[in-house]
Amino acid sequence: MPGHCQLTGSKPGFGNNISHSHRRTPRRFDPNIQHKRYWLASEGRHVRLALSTKAIKTVDAIGIEAAVARIRARGGKV
Repeated sequence: MPGHCQLTGSKPGFGNNISHSHRRTPRRFDPNIQHKRYWLASEGRHVRLALSTKAIKTVDAIGIEAAVARIRARGGKV
């Protein structure tokens, strides 16, 4: 799975696990990335996107056409 969201651009955050003895070890906070397939009516085809759960809600609110336009404006390939 890719480590970033195509729409929002959210990437993994980094930090530390802290044990009971207060020893620190590195860790990653990964975004909740899901693969979703949407019908893109303007092009007559399906598109498969790797989106965070927040971005899925954004697509539901603004529509897939506007979301694809935002992805392409950021330089992403759809």
